[in-house]
Amino acid sequence: MKVTVNETKGKMEHILEDARRKLASVRTGRASVNMLDNIVVDYYGTPTPLSQMAAVNAPDAALLTIQPWDQSALTAIEKAIQTSDLGINPSNDGKLIRIPIPPLTEERRKQMVKVVGEMAEEHKTAVRNVRRDANEKLKKMLKDKELSEDDEKNGLAEIQKLTDTYIAKIADLAKHKEAELMKI
Repeated sequence: MKVTVNETKGKMEHILEDARRKLASVRTGRASVNMLDNIVVDYYGTPTPLSQMAAVNAPDAALLTIQPWDQSALTAIEKAIQTSDLGINPSNDGKLIRIPIPPLTEERRKQMVKVVGEMAEEHKTAVRNVRRDANEKLKKMLKDKELSEDDEKNGLAEIQKLTDTYIAKIADLAKHKEAELMKI
């Protein structure tokens, strides 16, 4: 039973980290290097994450700079950013890519809040799926006489507690991100 509970906790922790990473990449009105985490560049025919081919900096709240390690990749990086759904326009001076971050319109902020809500719901569902799998595993162990009814009840209760905790953490992350988005 303890093994199942620990495995479940590990899976839920992984889901929480994924939620953190994805929510960090949602664009707010401020420049953040995390905005570009999901950008993948076609680098000599190989899809490569931007973070593996350039230094990304946020020198101020309204500007991002990208310094590629290989100057020949400048146009490919610029193209990848333009075709992303971030709604930002990079400019390239031959050595550095500058991305001015325009303030979000009220309509765009509301759209982004919806996206954050959808991301949070996706991750909450993933946590619930992990709970379901763990519960099924415990019930199978009871059926196969590998653990007692009391142990099964305790295990189910512990897994439910974990589920509630991780769903609350994800909801909290989403709430903070929504507040950040709506702040002007």
